[in-house]
Amino acid sequence: MNIIIAGDGEVGFYLAKSLSQLDYNITVVDPHSDLLSRLEKETDLLTIAGDSTSPKVLLDANVQDCDLFLSVLHDEPINLVTCILAKKLKAKKTVARITNAELLSPKHREMFRDLGIDELVCPERIAAKEITNLLNHTVATEFFDFSGGLLTMYLIRLEPLSLVSGKSVKELSQIYSTLQVRIVAILRSGETIIPHADTVFQSGDMAYIISKANQIDTVKKLAGGSDFEIRNVMIAGGGRIGRYAALTLEDDKRITLVENNRKRCEDLSAVLSKTLIINGDATDIELLKEEGLSNNDAFIAVTDSSETNVLTCLHARRFGIRKTIALVENTGFINISQDIGIDTIINKKLITASYIARFIVKGDAVSSKWLSGTNAELIEFVVGRHATATRVPIGDLHLPEGKATIGGIIRGRETLLPTRDTQLQEKDKVVVFALPHAMDRVAKLFD
Repeated sequence: MNIIIAGDGEVGFYLAKSLSQLDYNITVVDPHSDLLSRLEKETDLLTIAGDSTSPKVLLDANVQDCDLFLSVLHDEPINLVTCILAKKLKAKKTVARITNAELLSPKHREMFRDLGIDELVCPERIAAKEITNLLNHTVATEFFDFSGGLLTMYLIRLEPLSLVSGKSVKELSQIYSTLQVRIVAILRSGETIIPHADTVFQSGDMAYIISKANQIDTVKKLAGGSDFEIRNVMIAGGGRIGRYAALTLEDDKRITLVENNRKRCEDLSAVLSKTLIINGDATDIELLKEEGLSNNDAFIAVTDSSETNVLTCLHARRFGIRKTIALVENTGFINISQDIGIDTIINKKLITASYIARFIVKGDAVSSKWLSGTNAELIEFVVGRHATATRVPIGDLHLPEGKATIGGIIRGRETLLPTRDTQLQEKDKVVVFALPHAMDRVAKLFD
Protein backbone atom coordinates (compact mmCIF):
# COMPACT_ATOMS: atom_id res chain seq x y z
CA MET A 1 0.00 0.00 0.00
CA ASN A 2 1.23 3.48 -0.91
CA ILE A 3 0.33 6.12 1.70
CA ILE A 4 0.89 9.87 1.59
CA ILE A 5 0.56 11.92 4.78
CA ALA A 6 0.17 15.69 4.46
CA GLY A 7 0.82 17.40 7.80
CA ASP A 8 2.16 20.53 9.41
CA GLY A 9 3.29 19.33 12.80
CA GLU A 10 3.03 16.66 15.44
CA VAL A 11 -0.12 14.82 14.26
CA GLY A 12 1.41 14.03 10.87
CA PHE A 13 4.76 13.28 12.52
CA TYR A 14 3.14 10.87 15.00
CA LEU A 15 1.15 9.09 12.28
CA ALA A 16 4.23 8.76 10.10
CA LYS A 17 6.36 7.31 12.92
CA SER A 18 3.62 4.90 13.98
CA LEU A 19 2.94 3.67 10.45
CA SER A 20 6.65 3.33 9.71
CA GLN A 21 6.55 0.13 11.80
CA LEU A 22 4.26 -1.42 9.19
CA ASP A 23 5.24 -2.70 5.76
CA TYR A 24 3.92 0.20 3.66
CA ASN A 25 5.40 2.76 1.31
CA ILE A 26 4.90 6.06 3.15
CA THR A 27 5.64 9.58 1.92
CA VAL A 28 5.30 12.62 4.19
CA VAL A 29 4.58 16.09 2.80
CA ASP A 30 5.13 18.92 5.30
CA PRO A 31 6.03 22.61 4.96
CA HIS A 32 8.48 22.39 7.87
CA SER A 33 11.84 21.14 6.65
CA ASP A 34 13.21 20.97 10.22
CA LEU A 35 10.44 18.55 11.27
CA LEU A 36 11.10 16.43 8.19
CA SER A 37 14.82 16.31 9.01
CA ARG A 38 13.90 14.96 12.44
CA LEU A 39 11.59 12.39 10.86
CA GLU A 40 14.30 11.29 8.42
CA LYS A 41 16.70 10.69 11.34
CA GLU A 42 14.18 8.50 13.16
CA THR A 43 12.73 6.58 10.17
CA ASP A 44 13.56 5.68 6.59
CA LEU A 45 10.43 7.34 5.17
CA LEU A 46 10.43 9.47 2.04
CA THR A 47 9.81 13.16 2.87
CA ILE A 48 8.99 16.17 0.72
CA ALA A 49 9.10 19.75 2.02
CA GLY A 50 6.37 21.84 0.47
CA ASP A 51 2.77 23.05 0.33
CA SER A 52 0.27 20.17 0.06
CA THR A 53 -2.12 22.35 -1.96
CA SER A 54 0.46 22.55 -4.75
CA PRO A 55 -0.25 20.08 -7.59
CA LYS A 56 3.49 19.97 -8.34
CA VAL A 57 4.32 18.94 -4.77
CA LEU A 58 1.63 16.24 -4.85
CA LEU A 59 2.90 14.92 -8.18
CA ASP A 60 6.44 14.87 -6.78
CA ALA A 61 5.01 12.64 -4.03
CA ASN A 62 3.58 10.31 -6.73
CA VAL A 63 -0.02 11.02 -5.71
CA GLN A 64 -1.20 9.22 -8.85
CA ASP A 65 -0.01 5.93 -7.32
CA CYS A 66 -1.39 6.65 -3.85
CA ASP A 67 -3.78 4.13 -2.27
CA LEU A 68 -4.52 6.26 0.81
CA PHE A 69 -4.03 10.02 1.13
CA LEU A 70 -4.21 11.53 4.63
CA SER A 71 -4.37 15.29 5.16
CA VAL A 72 -4.02 16.08 8.87
CA LEU A 73 -2.82 19.69 8.98
CA HIS A 74 -4.18 22.01 11.68
CA ASP A 75 -5.93 24.13 9.02
CA GLU A 76 -9.27 22.57 8.04
CA PRO A 77 -9.68 24.41 4.67
CA ILE A 78 -6.18 23.31 3.60
CA ASN A 79 -7.03 19.68 4.42
CA LEU A 80 -10.21 19.86 2.37
CA VAL A 81 -8.50 21.49 -0.63
CA THR A 82 -5.55 19.08 -0.39
CA CYS A 83 -7.81 16.01 -0.47
CA ILE A 84 -9.86 17.37 -3.38
CA LEU A 85 -6.66 17.97 -5.38
CA ALA A 86 -5.26 14.54 -4.43
CA LYS A 87 -8.42 12.81 -5.65
CA LYS A 88 -8.38 14.76 -8.92
CA LEU A 89 -4.76 13.64 -9.34
CA LYS A 90 -5.89 9.98 -9.02
CA ALA A 91 -5.37 9.16 -5.31
CA LYS A 92 -7.65 6.19 -4.59
CA LYS A 93 -8.90 7.14 -1.09
CA THR A 94 -8.66 10.44 0.77
CA VAL A 95 -9.16 11.28 4.46
CA ALA A 96 -9.29 14.86 5.77
CA ARG A 97 -8.94 16.06 9.35
CA ILE A 98 -11.57 18.67 10.24
CA THR A 99 -12.37 20.82 13.28
CA ASN A 100 -15.98 21.77 12.50
CA ALA A 101 -18.12 18.83 13.65
CA GLU A 102 -21.11 20.18 11.67
CA LEU A 103 -19.41 18.86 8.54
CA LEU A 104 -19.99 15.30 9.81
CA SER A 105 -23.71 15.47 9.08
CA PRO A 106 -24.89 13.00 6.38
CA LYS A 107 -25.73 15.88 4.03
CA HIS A 108 -22.26 17.40 4.25
CA ARG A 109 -20.50 14.01 4.09
CA GLU A 110 -22.26 13.24 0.80
CA MET A 111 -21.32 16.65 -0.59
CA PHE A 112 -17.64 16.14 0.27
CA ARG A 113 -17.65 12.64 -1.23
CA ASP A 114 -18.89 14.19 -4.48
CA LEU A 115 -15.93 16.58 -4.30
CA GLY A 116 -13.48 13.72 -3.80
CA ILE A 117 -13.08 13.52 -0.01
CA ASP A 118 -13.92 9.97 1.06
CA GLU A 119 -13.72 10.33 4.85
CA LEU A 120 -13.68 13.09 7.46
CA VAL A 121 -12.16 12.77 10.94
CA CYS A 122 -12.80 15.27 13.74
CA PRO A 123 -10.48 14.40 16.67
CA GLU A 124 -12.12 16.97 18.95
CA ARG A 125 -15.58 15.46 18.45
CA ILE A 126 -14.26 11.91 19.07
CA ALA A 127 -12.43 13.13 22.20
CA ALA A 128 -15.63 14.67 23.58
CA LYS A 129 -17.48 11.41 22.95
CA GLU A 130 -14.76 9.45 24.77
CA ILE A 131 -15.06 11.81 27.73
CA THR A 132 -18.83 11.34 28.00
CA ASN A 133 -18.44 7.55 27.76
CA LEU A 134 -15.83 7.54 30.54
CA LEU A 135 -18.05 9.55 32.85
CA ASN A 136 -20.66 6.81 32.52
CA HIS A 137 -18.09 4.04 33.21
CA THR A 138 -16.09 5.39 36.12
CA VAL A 139 -14.30 2.11 36.91
CA ALA A 140 -12.44 2.37 33.58
CA THR A 141 -9.63 4.68 32.53
CA GLU A 142 -10.28 3.93 28.85
CA PHE A 143 -13.39 2.63 27.14
CA PHE A 144 -14.40 1.62 23.62
CA ASP A 145 -17.48 -0.07 22.14
CA PHE A 146 -17.47 -2.56 19.25
CA SER A 147 -20.60 -3.17 17.13
CA GLY A 148 -22.74 -0.77 19.11
CA GLY A 149 -21.81 -2.18 22.52
CA LEU A 150 -22.14 -5.91 21.88
CA LEU A 151 -18.50 -6.10 22.97
CA THR A 152 -16.68 -3.48 25.03
CA MET A 153 -13.02 -2.81 25.78
CA TYR A 154 -12.22 -1.50 29.28
CA LEU A 155 -8.81 -0.42 30.52
CA ILE A 156 -8.72 -0.83 34.31
CA ARG A 157 -6.08 -0.69 37.03
CA LEU A 158 -5.90 -3.89 39.08
CA GLU A 159 -6.21 -2.91 42.74
CA PRO A 160 -5.07 -5.08 45.72
CA LEU A 161 -8.65 -6.36 46.12
CA SER A 162 -8.86 -7.38 42.46
CA LEU A 163 -10.27 -10.84 41.76
CA VAL A 164 -7.19 -11.67 39.67
CA SER A 165 -4.27 -10.01 41.51
CA GLY A 166 -1.63 -12.58 42.44
CA LYS A 167 -3.17 -15.31 40.28
CA SER A 168 -1.94 -16.79 37.01
CA VAL A 169 -4.02 -17.31 33.88
CA LYS A 170 -3.82 -21.06 34.52
CA GLU A 171 -5.15 -20.64 38.08
CA LEU A 172 -7.99 -18.50 36.79
CA SER A 173 -9.08 -20.96 34.11
CA GLN A 174 -11.99 -22.20 36.22
CA ILE A 175 -13.11 -18.65 37.05
CA TYR A 176 -12.77 -17.59 33.42
CA SER A 177 -15.10 -20.37 32.31
CA THR A 178 -17.98 -18.62 34.11
CA LEU A 179 -17.01 -14.99 33.49
CA GLN A 180 -18.23 -13.07 30.44
CA VAL A 181 -14.98 -11.12 30.16
CA ARG A 182 -11.44 -11.75 28.94
CA ILE A 183 -8.15 -10.00 29.76
CA VAL A 184 -6.38 -9.65 26.41
CA ALA A 185 -3.32 -7.69 27.57
CA ILE A 186 -1.71 -5.89 30.48
CA LEU A 187 0.51 -2.85 30.65
CA ARG A 188 3.21 -3.20 33.32
CA SER A 189 6.03 -0.68 33.81
CA GLY A 190 5.59 0.55 30.24
CA GLU A 191 5.70 -2.98 28.74
CA THR A 192 2.73 -4.46 26.89
CA ILE A 193 2.19 -8.14 27.78
CA ILE A 194 -0.27 -10.53 26.12
CA PRO A 195 -0.96 -13.05 28.92
CA HIS A 196 -0.14 -16.77 28.54
CA ALA A 197 -0.91 -19.65 30.91
CA ASP A 198 1.85 -18.80 33.40
CA THR A 199 1.37 -15.02 33.42
CA VAL A 200 0.63 -13.79 36.96
CA PHE A 201 -1.50 -10.66 37.27
CA GLN A 202 -0.19 -8.08 39.73
CA SER A 203 -1.75 -5.25 41.68
CA GLY A 204 -1.07 -2.05 39.74
CA ASP A 205 -1.21 -3.70 36.32
CA MET A 206 -3.28 -1.84 33.73
CA ALA A 207 -5.50 -4.55 32.22
CA TYR A 208 -7.21 -4.43 28.82
CA ILE A 209 -10.48 -6.33 29.16
CA ILE A 210 -12.92 -7.42 26.44
CA SER A 211 -16.40 -7.78 27.92
CA LYS A 212 -19.80 -8.90 26.73
CA ALA A 213 -22.64 -6.40 27.16
CA ASN A 214 -23.91 -5.58 30.66
CA GLN A 215 -20.90 -7.04 32.47
CA ILE A 216 -19.82 -3.90 34.34
CA ASP A 217 -20.26 -5.63 37.73
CA THR A 218 -17.83 -8.35 36.66
CA VAL A 219 -15.36 -5.73 35.43
CA LYS A 220 -15.57 -4.03 38.86
CA LYS A 221 -14.71 -7.32 40.57
CA LEU A 222 -11.73 -7.80 38.28
CA ALA A 223 -10.55 -4.27 39.03
CA GLY A 224 -11.08 -4.54 42.78
CA GLY A 225 -12.42 -1.00 42.78
CA SER A 226 -15.85 0.55 42.94
CA ASP A 227 -18.04 2.36 40.45
CA PHE A 228 -19.78 5.62 41.37
CA GLU A 229 -22.28 8.00 39.83
CA ILE A 230 -21.12 11.32 38.45
CA ARG A 231 -23.58 14.19 38.84
CA ASN A 232 -21.41 17.31 38.99
CA VAL A 233 -18.61 18.01 36.51
CA MET A 234 -16.13 20.88 36.20
CA ILE A 235 -14.51 21.45 32.80
CA ALA A 236 -11.35 23.56 32.41
CA GLY A 237 -11.11 24.86 28.85
CA GLY A 238 -13.84 26.05 26.52
CA GLY A 239 -12.28 25.07 23.20
CA ARG A 240 -13.90 22.62 20.82
CA ILE A 241 -13.47 19.59 23.07
CA GLY A 242 -14.76 21.41 26.15
CA ARG A 243 -17.71 22.81 24.23
CA TYR A 244 -18.68 19.47 22.63
CA ALA A 245 -18.37 17.70 26.00
CA ALA A 246 -20.47 20.30 27.84
CA LEU A 247 -23.09 20.27 25.10
CA THR A 248 -23.39 16.49 25.34
CA LEU A 249 -23.41 16.36 29.15
CA GLU A 250 -25.44 19.38 30.25
CA ASP A 251 -28.86 17.75 29.93
CA ASP A 252 -27.95 14.99 32.41
CA LYS A 253 -25.30 16.54 34.68
CA ARG A 254 -24.56 19.82 36.41
CA ILE A 255 -21.70 21.37 34.41
CA THR A 256 -19.37 24.21 35.37
CA LEU A 257 -17.00 25.37 32.61
CA VAL A 258 -13.97 27.60 33.31
CA GLU A 259 -12.51 29.50 30.35
CA ASN A 260 -9.88 32.27 30.42
CA ASN A 261 -10.86 33.95 27.13
CA ARG A 262 -13.79 36.36 27.59
CA LYS A 263 -14.87 36.32 23.93
CA ARG A 264 -14.92 32.53 23.95
CA CYS A 265 -17.08 32.62 27.10
CA GLU A 266 -19.58 34.85 25.30
CA ASP A 267 -19.67 32.44 22.35
CA LEU A 268 -20.15 29.48 24.69
CA SER A 269 -23.06 31.14 26.48
CA ALA A 270 -24.89 31.29 23.15
CA VAL A 271 -24.80 27.49 22.69
CA LEU A 272 -24.71 26.13 26.26
CA SER A 273 -28.05 26.87 27.90
CA LYS A 274 -27.61 24.81 31.10
CA THR A 275 -23.87 25.11 31.75
CA LEU A 276 -22.46 27.58 34.29
CA ILE A 277 -19.69 29.44 32.44
CA ILE A 278 -16.93 31.08 34.49
CA ASN A 279 -14.52 33.56 32.89
CA GLY A 280 -11.27 32.86 34.72
CA ASP A 281 -7.91 31.10 34.85
CA ALA A 282 -8.17 27.33 35.52
CA THR A 283 -4.76 27.40 37.24
CA ASP A 284 -6.15 29.81 39.87
CA ILE A 285 -6.94 27.31 42.62
CA GLU A 286 -8.61 29.96 44.80
CA LEU A 287 -11.02 30.69 41.94
CA LEU A 288 -11.81 27.00 41.50
CA LYS A 289 -12.40 26.66 45.26
CA GLU A 290 -14.80 29.60 45.19
CA GLU A 291 -16.66 27.99 42.31
CA GLY A 292 -17.14 24.76 44.25
CA LEU A 293 -14.34 22.55 42.94
CA SER A 294 -14.63 20.10 45.84
CA ASN A 295 -18.36 19.64 45.20
CA ASN A 296 -17.72 18.00 41.85
CA ASP A 297 -17.44 14.29 41.08
CA ALA A 298 -15.29 14.73 37.97
CA PHE A 299 -12.76 17.26 36.67
CA ILE A 300 -11.98 17.49 32.93
CA ALA A 301 -8.99 19.60 31.81
CA VAL A 302 -8.97 20.29 28.06
CA THR A 303 -7.19 23.65 27.75
CA ASP A 304 -4.62 24.28 25.02
CA SER A 305 -1.77 23.55 27.48
CA SER A 306 -0.92 19.94 28.41
CA GLU A 307 1.01 21.18 31.43
CA THR A 308 -2.00 23.16 32.67
CA ASN A 309 -4.25 20.15 32.16
CA VAL A 310 -1.98 17.84 34.15
CA LEU A 311 -1.44 20.40 36.92
CA THR A 312 -5.12 21.26 37.37
CA CYS A 313 -6.08 17.58 37.44
CA LEU A 314 -3.54 16.97 40.20
CA HIS A 315 -4.99 19.89 42.16
CA ALA A 316 -8.48 18.46 41.62
CA ARG A 317 -7.28 15.15 43.07
CA ARG A 318 -6.06 16.95 46.20
CA PHE A 319 -9.57 18.34 46.65
CA GLY A 320 -11.11 14.88 46.58
CA ILE A 321 -12.30 14.73 42.96
CA ARG A 322 -12.74 11.03 42.15
CA LYS A 323 -12.48 11.14 38.33
CA THR A 324 -9.94 13.25 36.45
CA ILE A 325 -9.47 13.44 32.67
CA ALA A 326 -6.71 15.47 30.99
CA LEU A 327 -6.04 16.39 27.38
CA VAL A 328 -2.32 15.71 26.84
CA GLU A 329 -0.77 16.41 23.45
CA ASN A 330 2.71 15.06 24.24
CA THR A 331 2.40 11.26 24.03
CA GLY A 332 5.47 10.98 26.28
CA PHE A 333 3.34 12.36 29.13
CA ILE A 334 0.77 9.57 28.95
CA ASN A 335 2.38 6.92 31.15
CA ILE A 336 3.78 9.51 33.56
CA SER A 337 0.38 11.19 33.94
CA GLN A 338 -1.36 7.92 34.74
CA ASP A 339 1.38 6.97 37.23
CA ILE A 340 0.93 10.19 39.21
CA GLY A 341 -2.81 9.76 39.64
CA ILE A 342 -4.66 11.14 36.60
CA ASP A 343 -7.35 8.65 35.64
CA THR A 344 -7.57 9.14 31.89
CA ILE A 345 -5.48 10.82 29.21
CA ILE A 346 -7.07 12.09 25.99
CA ASN A 347 -4.66 12.51 23.07
CA LYS A 348 -5.70 13.83 19.65
CA LYS A 349 -2.84 12.09 17.85
CA LEU A 350 -4.01 8.69 19.14
CA ILE A 351 -7.62 9.57 18.32
CA THR A 352 -6.73 10.48 14.73
CA ALA A 353 -4.58 7.36 14.36
CA SER A 354 -7.40 5.15 15.71
CA TYR A 355 -9.83 6.44 13.13
CA ILE A 356 -7.39 6.12 10.26
CA ALA A 357 -6.11 2.64 11.20
CA ARG A 358 -9.16 0.91 9.72
CA PHE A 359 -8.19 2.20 6.26
CA ILE A 360 -4.61 1.03 6.58
CA VAL A 361 -4.69 -2.59 7.73
CA LYS A 362 -5.25 -5.30 5.18
CA GLY A 363 -8.60 -7.05 5.39
CA ASP A 364 -12.07 -5.68 6.11
CA ALA A 365 -11.70 -3.55 9.27
CA VAL A 366 -14.90 -2.10 10.72
CA SER A 367 -13.51 -0.13 13.68
CA SER A 368 -10.21 0.40 15.44
CA LYS A 369 -8.71 1.79 18.63
CA TRP A 370 -5.07 2.77 19.18
CA LEU A 371 -4.45 2.44 22.89
CA SER A 372 -2.97 4.96 25.33
CA GLY A 373 0.38 4.07 26.85
CA THR A 374 1.12 1.33 24.32
CA ASN A 375 1.63 1.11 20.56
CA ALA A 376 -0.86 -1.78 20.31
CA GLU A 377 -4.20 -1.70 18.48
CA LEU A 378 -7.64 -3.21 18.89
CA ILE A 379 -9.23 -3.75 15.49
CA GLU A 380 -12.60 -5.23 14.58
CA PHE A 381 -12.36 -7.34 11.40
CA VAL A 382 -15.10 -8.94 9.33
CA VAL A 383 -14.18 -12.52 8.39
CA GLY A 384 -14.13 -12.98 4.61
CA ARG A 385 -15.77 -15.82 2.70
CA HIS A 386 -12.53 -17.60 1.82
CA ALA A 387 -10.53 -16.53 4.86
CA THR A 388 -7.94 -18.87 6.35
CA ALA A 389 -9.62 -18.32 9.72
CA THR A 390 -12.75 -20.21 8.56
CA ARG A 391 -10.81 -23.43 7.86
CA VAL A 392 -9.33 -24.30 11.24
CA PRO A 393 -10.16 -23.67 14.93
CA ILE A 394 -8.65 -20.56 16.53
CA GLY A 395 -6.07 -22.67 18.36
CA ASP A 396 -4.62 -23.76 15.00
CA LEU A 397 -4.41 -20.28 13.45
CA HIS A 398 -0.85 -19.82 14.76
CA LEU A 399 -1.29 -16.19 15.79
CA PRO A 400 2.09 -14.53 16.44
CA GLU A 401 2.89 -15.63 20.01
CA GLY A 402 3.00 -12.80 22.49
CA LYS A 403 2.11 -10.31 19.76
CA ALA A 404 -1.58 -10.88 18.99
CA THR A 405 -4.72 -12.43 20.47
CA ILE A 406 -8.42 -12.63 19.65
CA GLY A 407 -10.48 -10.88 22.33
CA GLY A 408 -14.03 -11.56 21.19
CA ILE A 409 -16.34 -12.56 18.35
CA ILE A 410 -19.64 -11.04 17.22
CA ARG A 411 -21.89 -13.38 15.24
CA GLY A 412 -25.07 -11.58 14.25
CA ARG A 413 -26.37 -10.33 17.63
CA GLU A 414 -24.57 -13.08 19.56
CA THR A 415 -21.21 -12.51 21.27
CA LEU A 416 -18.59 -15.19 21.94
CA LEU A 417 -15.42 -15.17 24.02
CA PRO A 418 -13.14 -17.51 22.08
CA THR A 419 -11.45 -20.70 23.18
CA ARG A 420 -8.87 -22.76 21.28
CA ASP A 421 -11.70 -24.86 19.81
CA THR A 422 -13.83 -21.95 18.55
CA GLN A 423 -14.44 -22.09 14.79
CA LEU A 424 -14.85 -18.75 13.00
CA GLN A 425 -17.45 -18.32 10.27
CA GLU A 426 -17.86 -16.03 7.29
CA LYS A 427 -19.19 -12.57 8.33
CA ASP A 428 -18.15 -13.01 11.96
CA LYS A 429 -16.73 -9.80 13.44
CA VAL A 430 -13.51 -10.51 15.31
CA VAL A 431 -11.93 -8.11 17.83
CA VAL A 432 -8.15 -8.52 17.71
CA PHE A 433 -5.49 -7.08 20.03
CA ALA A 434 -2.13 -6.87 18.25
CA LEU A 435 1.20 -5.10 18.25
CA PRO A 436 1.87 -3.10 15.03
CA HIS A 437 4.44 -5.43 13.44
CA ALA A 438 2.00 -8.36 13.79
CA MET A 439 -1.10 -6.64 12.43
CA ASP A 440 -0.59 -7.36 8.73
CA ARG A 441 0.03 -11.05 9.35
CA VAL A 442 -3.07 -11.25 11.55
CA ALA A 443 -5.27 -9.33 9.10
CA LYS A 444 -4.48 -11.79 6.28
CA LEU A 445 -6.08 -14.58 8.33
CA PHE A 446 -9.49 -12.90 8.10
CA ASP A 447 -9.33 -11.54 4.54
